[in-house]
Amino acid sequence: MGRTPVVRVRGRGSGRVSTADMTCCKPGERSRLIYAIREYRGRKGQSKGFGWRDLRDLLVRARIQLGGPTVLVWDNVRLHLTAGMREFIAANAAWLTAFQLPTYAPDLNPQEGIWSLVKRDIGNLAAADLGQITRAVKRRLKQIRYRPDLVDSCPASTGLITDD
Repeated sequence: MGRTPVVRVRGRGSGRVSTADMTCCKPGERSRLIYAIREYRGRKGQSKGFGWRDLRDLLVRARIQLGGPTVLVWDNVRLHLTAGMREFIAANAAWLTAFQLPTYAPDLNPQEGIWSLVKRDIGNLAAADLGQITRAVKRRLKQIRYRPDLVDSCPASTGLITDD
């Protein structure tokens, strides 16, 4: 009969890959996906994920790429609600307006659609190490970034954005 497949892996298996991403829509232009990726390998002093300053930097990068005012609609992740982030939004009210989604509303969050597209591609990946997972996530996000139809489908599926 058959044999049970064995997948050999290196390392102790710790670590994680985090993403911070934004679906950006501007009337009359193609939608964009702007993102950042971080690996956590469990090293002493290494940040486990994104901090509010990282999100601030991502927002500034998006503003530079998109130009003009920005309306931010995001969920209630604890990081989004920090004092530093609130102060940054208040200090930049001339170009940045933020709206919080209801407490638990994944059906209204376009990023859930993006993450679903990423997971669909890497769901059966038998990664040998954390770097392989990171490369797979980066590759998939890059593929999505260059498919405006996929990026458009995520906000459209929430019903928050229409072509009217």
